[in-house]
Amino acid sequence: MFVPPRLFVFVGAFFGMDALFVNFLNGLSWGTLLFLISVGLTIVFGVLGVLNFAHGSLFMLGAYLAMQVVKWLPNFWIALFFGPIAVALIGVLVEIFLLRRVYDRDVTFQLLLTFALLLVLDDAVRIIWGPAYHVVDPPPSLTGTISVFGVSYPVYRFFIICVGPVVGITLWFFFQKTHWGKVIRAAALDREMAEGVGIAVPLLFTAVFALGTWLAAFGGALSVPYQSVGPSIGDRIIIESFIVVVVGGLGSFPGALFGALALGMLESYGTMFAGRVQMALPYILLATILLVRPRGIFGKEA
Repeated sequence: MFVPPRLFVFVGAFFGMDALFVNFLNGLSWGTLLFLISVGLTIVFGVLGVLNFAHGSLFMLGAYLAMQVVKWLPNFWIALFFGPIAVALIGVLVEIFLLRRVYDRDVTFQLLLTFALLLVLDDAVRIIWGPAYHVVDPPPSLTGTISVFGVSYPVYRFFIICVGPVVGITLWFFFQKTHWGKVIRAAALDREMAEGVGIAVPLLFTAVFALGTWLAAFGGALSVPYQSVGPSIGDRIIIESFIVVVVGGLGSFPGALFGALALGMLESYGTMFAGRVQMALPYILLATILLVRPRGIFGKEA
């Protein structure tokens, strides 16, 4: 969005240029984290056609497992590696034993099934880890602050900002340039034709759901030093993830990036300019997009 220079200078003089830049970085870091989570939801919907209500709970489970590994072995990097893999394996079991049974049924069955899974995972987390919130410090190599254009900013949040583009570019390269990425896109476009040419579509769908689950859990593990870990963190994430994919366009990879960054900036600058109204801004954005462009910014015509 274009901001007239004079207006930008006036706002910067009133609130402080440093404050504006810090909020920009905050929006960028939160938007990047949202992208890592939402892109998994987008991939699962784009290929399997399933809107996974349990995506936020898988994010939460990734955060809890990473937190537990850090407690057992005080090494964040091991937790960041093994936590998402463990959740991805759970995703494999979910796809094989649950989702495969409802692919050919009405979408209502998929929504009810994933919502039930959300409730089960939420209660399981409360039973195992209790209702308390937990705080995990960043790894020693990512503690402290770094100077960004003269502004001090936490190293760990800047690390998240750097991780997002790496994951995004890797996913883009995989889906657009590799053989298996093209096979997945072919199966998403025409499942019956893909099966007719010898593609093992059920196995492919399992792998895609595991990838989406891994992305949710990876975002959860990455968020552990970013925010406290508690039983309700998945609730906010699933709501904001759905807002991201609706704003950007269901099943759209660029849409997930655009929606996540837009929502991150909206929430960051909303706390600065809108006060308590900031809590309603994501829903106002969602309602506006649904009214003006129901398929989302990058969504395709049905």
